[in-house]
Amino acid sequence: MKPFDPMQFVEALSFTRYGGTAEEKRAAALIAETIADLGGKSEEMAFSIPASTYKSHVTRVTAPFTMELDTVPFGMCGAIPAPGKDLRFFYAAAGGERDYLGMGDDLSEYVVMVDQFFPETYERLCAKKAGAILVVMGRYYQNNEEAGMYRRKLRPHNLEHGVIPTFYINAKEATELVRNGAELVHVELEQTDGETTSQNVLATIPGTDDAGESIVLTAHYDSLPICDGAWDNATGSAALMGLYAHFLKNPPKRTLRFIWTGSEEHGLLGAKAYVAQNEELLEKICFCLNFDMCGTVLGSNTIKITGGKELEDFTEQFCREVGYSAKLSTGVHSSDSAPFADRGIPALGLSRYSQTTEIHTCRDTIFAIGADALAKNIRFAAQIAERLANAAILPVDRGMPDKIKEELDKYFQRTKTAK
Repeated sequence: MKPFDPMQFVEALSFTRYGGTAEEKRAAALIAETIADLGGKSEEMAFSIPASTYKSHVTRVTAPFTMELDTVPFGMCGAIPAPGKDLRFFYAAAGGERDYLGMGDDLSEYVVMVDQFFPETYERLCAKKAGAILVVMGRYYQNNEEAGMYRRKLRPHNLEHGVIPTFYINAKEATELVRNGAELVHVELEQTDGETTSQNVLATIPGTDDAGESIVLTAHYDSLPICDGAWDNATGSAALMGLYAHFLKNPPKRTLRFIWTGSEEHGLLGAKAYVAQNEELLEKICFCLNFDMCGTVLGSNTIKITGGKELEDFTEQFCREVGYSAKLSTGVHSSDSAPFADRGIPALGLSRYSQTTEIHTCRDTIFAIGADALAKNIRFAAQIAERLANAAILPVDRGMPDKIKEELDKYFQRTKTAK
């Protein structure tokens, strides 16, 4: 049985491991191997995710000047087979309704460029039947890699409104299109939309009490396809493993269910799949602890509280009791705890943020992570998990206040936002 070294684990997991790829599968195997080395057992839970097989694309300004565009297409956005289409160019800026004044409701002969890609932006473009979409990314002095441009996919809540071929364009080229008066853009996109497989890694430590209550502990292990994902989220995966190692030696009263989720970066798909496939367990899951980005040398600890006033009070008092410095806020954590909170399970999202490092860019590397900071995050997590797992009665009941329910509805796109 090997002792667990969190920084060694972060280093081992710091490689590109995008959901649904062979590299994500390799990361899952590394997690399972580490669990076995600690003397535990794991299982793999497979689930399907949307995927696109990319072949080629062309985006080229053809009038009144010629310019090849270095765009990046979205996945799951359909295709424009060769010989492609010549579309009129229109810059809609923020993409609000007033930005389309005088354009009419049929933009099928246009490629529309927008500054940002919000759900309501895409919904409006579907209503207006846009022929294609260009989404500005980054700053004018950044190349595609620096701007974090990669093949994102249209999400199911987008596709409810329609399918439009969509591309990222870097800010420098976007500026040149508008400044130089681009009129026509030739567009081709060859890709096939379908499915592939991702996986969660599960491990359980049975409670010493037969009451059946359990706590779920989550962290995603996948990364984006443009970075090592050391901070986001090899560190959270390491924190989760640190707790697993601790509780293997110190079995708690309540059962602990550890979930290293796959494909979080695709839209929390691993957590959503677990909730969907384990309906019978949900009524017995009474709390969720989620770990997403820990251990930066510089920065401050944060705790996202998804629950009511009782949970706020408990968290504040516990931090005071153990002397843990953290910024507390209440709301939906945009991470794997959200699907559990959506089922009425109170949650805490434990993180550490720093303005000196970056996520979702090529700069997410291990340099910013420190062994001492990571150990402190794990130590606090073990303390609060121990308190919850061994409490005679949990300090909070299941359920969400109305304000959080409304926020969850908005987060999961169940409320209409377009105007």
